[in-house]
Amino acid sequence: MDTWQEVSASVERRLAAASSSERKVFAAGIAERLMSWHEALPAEEHAPFTMSLRPLLNSVWEGVLGDTAAFTAVKRGVAEYMLSDYCHNDDQDGPDDADEHAAAATLYAAHAYLFGCNDFAVWASRRAVDAMDQHLEYLTEQDEDLPEPDAALLAELQRQLGDLDLIANYAKDLRYSSTGLPIHTLIRLRVELRTPLSSRD
Repeated sequence: MDTWQEVSASVERRLAAASSSERKVFAAGIAERLMSWHEALPAEEHAPFTMSLRPLLNSVWEGVLGDTAAFTAVKRGVAEYMLSDYCHNDDQDGPDDADEHAAAATLYAAHAYLFGCNDFAVWASRRAVDAMDQHLEYLTEQDEDLPEPDAALLAELQRQLGDLDLIANYAKDLRYSSTGLPIHTLIRLRVELRTPLSSRD
């Protein structure tokens, strides 16, 4: 049986071989799952900066699925982050809200949409693994029963491989997403791609 590190390497190889448009959708899916998990926390555990990124993530989704009008909203959202105190080089002395997993993955997804670089999709993938690892640590601290750590990380990465398989089925549609897709295609992709990729199960 493969280790989670081996499967992580497989995910990264698949991302390197995928088209830019496929990587953008993958990163959006990772960010959506992490954001949904965060939104499901009790209100007192919500990170304000993370919650403020929901509109940006919604715009990323529209953009990666072929709505070119979303570009301006995503560009503005990234610029607002870059100009804020959350984007800093103060190490431990600066605010760390942007380092929360859902926030970081959303910003990676936004950068993936704007620039198409493979690195951003890879970093989003790693954030999901880190988030799972952090969740396991939390369960340990609460003295709750928890799955075997390596198995949980492996399950997350296998989910990512499944996401890549699903996205690959839509490669022909996504090939032209950066130049805009017809509204009926966009609506279909919302149902057939965004919905399953957003599932937390």
